[in-house]
Amino acid sequence: MKPRLRRLLFLLFPLFLFSCGNSSPEDELLGTLAQDTLRYAVKKYTFPPLSNNAREQIENWSVYDDFYAEASTLHGLNLENLRLKTEKLLSHTDSLSKKIPDTLFTSSIYSRLVILRTRVELLKQEVNRGVVITENVENNIEETHAAVKNLIVQLNEKFQKDGIDLQRIDNEKKELEKQKKFLDSVCRAELKDQKK
Repeated sequence: MKPRLRRLLFLLFPLFLFSCGNSSPEDELLGTLAQDTLRYAVKKYTFPPLSNNAREQIENWSVYDDFYAEASTLHGLNLENLRLKTEKLLSHTDSLSKKIPDTLFTSSIYSRLVILRTRVELLKQEVNRGVVITENVENNIEETHAAVKNLIVQLNEKFQKDGIDLQRIDNEKKELEKQKKFLDSVCRAELKDQKK
């Protein structure tokens, strides 16, 4: 390279670096507009259905339906709507945690609610950053969906376990009755033998 060209590049390079660091208000406005038109979680997430037993018990937990309605529409939202949705979800998860019916209050369900609330809080934190990173928002939405799914699975498992426990208790009662009848028949047979 010629010395003259080298000097020119040496003088222009700091100017180039300085101009790259300064974004104009127009550039910032374009970036904000791009974020506002971008849709997050375009693909709809489908949650597992509640079992019939769980559905019957959930009817006593009125907050759950409101929460589920919000969680199931956490897709295809622009940034502003996503901010509003996370506020509503956070409010509903707080209500869910505070109003758990006695029939549903187990440590595993409560811990799923705590995890869910944490996930929604992280999502809220991500969408309210000054510079929103799309990949981080998408990951947080995915994690929030997974937390909702885990809560539903835990609700279903609770009633499945309750059904198994009831069946086991019923089987034990039947077995005890069967043993009692057998012992009664043995006692009667021994009494007959003694009378002879």
